[in-house]
Amino acid sequence: MAPSKEELAEPQLVEDCKLQAWYMDPESKEDQRKEHKYNPNKPCTVAKLRELGVLSWVLDADRYEEDEKLQAIRDVRGYSYKDVITVSPDKLPGYEEKLKCFFEEHIHTDEEIRYVLEGSGYFDVRDAEDNWIRIECKKGDMIVLPEGIYHRFTLDDTNYIKAMRLFVGEPVWTPYNRPQDEHPSRVKYVKDFIPRVGEKRSAPVVEASA
Repeated sequence: MAPSKEELAEPQLVEDCKLQAWYMDPESKEDQRKEHKYNPNKPCTVAKLRELGVLSWVLDADRYEEDEKLQAIRDVRGYSYKDVITVSPDKLPGYEEKLKCFFEEHIHTDEEIRYVLEGSGYFDVRDAEDNWIRIECKKGDMIVLPEGIYHRFTLDDTNYIKAMRLFVGEPVWTPYNRPQDEHPSRVKYVKDFIPRVGEKRSAPVVEASA
């Protein structure tokens, strides 16, 4: 029996997901487009990202226009709007200023959805202890950041990404730069995803790896 639309739209199983993420070294002074890994590296698991509300899929970026799975995700999650943005020095007017703007820590009042069609880049998100986690997004990766999560975006040192942007209804791209702790979207995020004092808190996975 063919999978239902709801089944097709389910995020990738944690055990099958190959999304790479790691805790960023706050002492690193390199360009924002570098990896900023600890030495040795401190990886972040996909399970930890899910605890923070970050969802992901791997799709076929070479046939996105007729991809049944992408359409199922859009239908089930209500992503009625889409466009495609290319971020590179020769494609995006005001490239350097836009990249600085993307890298300012901020929240949105809606989910942020990006589907990488070509190239690559990094989304950084804060965990419950306010550590930065860097998420590597490559061709075929689709990522959803929940409303109210502190985050930022940068290219890697290839300086190129082409991505589909999805939105529920008419898009609102307004960033609310930190601090926004009293903003309703941030309050909602903290309530939904950040453990309260006295509750059991999952420790970050920071086992060293090569």
